[in-house]
Amino acid sequence: KHPDKIKLFLPEKNMGAMEIDLPTWKMCSGKYLALLNGDDSFEGLSTQATRLLETTKSEMTKRNVRRFMSAKPCPDCGGKRLKDEILSVTLRHQTQPLSIEGFTGLSIGDAITWLDGVILSAVQATYATEVLREVRKRLTFLNTVGLGYLSLDRQSGTLSGGESQRIRLATQLGAGLAGVLYVLDEPSIGLHQADNEKLIATLKNLRDVGNTVIVVEHDEDTIRAADHLLDLGPGAGENGGELLAQGTPEEVIANPRSITGAYLSGREKIEIPPATAFATETRELVVRGAREHNLKNIDVRFPLGNFICVTGLSGSGKSTLVDDILRRALFRHFYHSKDKPGDHDSIEGMEHLDKAIVIDQAPIGRSPRSNPATYIGVFGPIRDLFSQLPAARTRGYEPGRFSFNVAGGRCETCEGDGLIRIDMHFLSDVYVTCESCNGRRYNRETLDITYRGKSIADILEMTVDEALAFFQKIPKISQQLRALRDVGLGYVRLGQSATTLSGGEAQRIKLATELGKTATGKTVYLLDEPTTGLHFSDIATLLEVFYRLRDQGNTLIVIEHNLDVIKCADWVIDMGPGGGRAGGSVVAEGTPSMIARSKTSRTGPYLKRLL
Repeated sequence: KHPDKIKLFLPEKNMGAMEIDLPTWKMCSGKYLALLNGDDSFEGLSTQATRLLETTKSEMTKRNVRRFMSAKPCPDCGGKRLKDEILSVTLRHQTQPLSIEGFTGLSIGDAITWLDGVILSAVQATYATEVLREVRKRLTFLNTVGLGYLSLDRQSGTLSGGESQRIRLATQLGAGLAGVLYVLDEPSIGLHQADNEKLIATLKNLRDVGNTVIVVEHDEDTIRAADHLLDLGPGAGENGGELLAQGTPEEVIANPRSITGAYLSGREKIEIPPATAFATETRELVVRGAREHNLKNIDVRFPLGNFICVTGLSGSGKSTLVDDILRRALFRHFYHSKDKPGDHDSIEGMEHLDKAIVIDQAPIGRSPRSNPATYIGVFGPIRDLFSQLPAARTRGYEPGRFSFNVAGGRCETCEGDGLIRIDMHFLSDVYVTCESCNGRRYNRETLDITYRGKSIADILEMTVDEALAFFQKIPKISQQLRALRDVGLGYVRLGQSATTLSGGEAQRIKLATELGKTATGKTVYLLDEPTTGLHFSDIATLLEVFYRLRDQGNTLIVIEHNLDVIKCADWVIDMGPGGGRAGGSVVAEGTPSMIARSKTSRTGPYLKRLL
């Protein structure tokens, strides 16, 4: 009845009952059976897990074992990584002598300041001055691209995509090359407006020394700072692919065909919604004593039933608060997740919620078999419809016949993928169209069954808009398709491979899935920079989805830097005042207009311009 748990009785060993989960049983069942048979040499789960991690060559086994482990500081060095003899070596300083571990624990900005106070003897200066100059030079490049809040010992796996990209950009600044073509894809990801000017200055610096910089970007400040713009459109997917306008920002703004120009000129804009009935009831989600990483033992309240934005400079503690503490605590409460929440005292108000959902830009699938139709669940009713057709009933075809995931109706050459994967060994895999079915996924007998002249493969080739018109009289199908159209994905094909969808498209498919569900009004949605990769018009569509989820009584907690989104929120929590050690506090909270008037908020002055 409960396949995720197994209760094991060991009366012969006077051990009573043990309850273990299925992965553990699969990994260790042989040892348990040996124990039942009187073999006392069972090594123990902890010992076996450690042995497997160290000796196995299977990545799957390693992943399974790591699920039962959590990282903790080394008991010998306390997480400092080095021996006491090495840590005893310090540099003389005017105010604060530090070991190498103490220095790498500083933020980049603090490290630059600290280097100015290093004291060198005459002998030391002969060989250390040049070293210090190079260290300061490299740190300055990192600070220039807006990464002054990062500590030097920050693990690379914890960096955002934008942070990693800016670190590589700083490396190129230090190289001092000329005649190079640089291509950047949204370098402003995760960057507050206060740091955006630094990034733009960096890009201009690369240009000024004789390089060409091509940037794919949606940030308004970056677009306005460009020398030359290329505006593509007019729509997305099949509706795009045309060069609408090019030239200086002024020329693009003046071009009536340019959608981007319309938003830059003010002809089009994202309107602030009319004042809604802000949920003033006492229902709140309150995080008490948050002190993970740079958070300063703060209490943060999230008024439920509202659209909430968490803002602040990069590194001010937004992701630590929402993801490391709140998300992990909610997932542990609702889904018994093994992820340990960040350091905090308690979270109050979870009794007002029934589930927590993270909507991110991760792919909806990693193989050609994954597609929007299967993800949102509309493919099931479509297969049911085909199985009820007279021709299908005569042949005895069940709904499974029209699935490309099981044998029977699919093309067995490509096993329903429509593509054949060719392993290129040291290169990325290559996919080619299956010659047996020509990419249609099904065998000839299955394709003989048609509904209104369309086979199941023809349905998968339809765009959402085409399918909605085709199935408009079948509510069970049209309702879910309408949700996809409402999030701006009318151009996406139902059977389009998940590997060809952008992050923004994957995120909106997840939102459409939520719109298609029956609302309980007790759901909290967590989103981290959902506007990444979205145009002004896409953001307007995304906001409409947010309003619908909010109006159903749900709560949205969104980490965001985009001012068009922040100005439309019901409630804003602004973190800061700086990044890294200078952050970790709530500097302002309230409606967007309250934040705009705040004298302590770094976001307020930029928000005031829009309001």
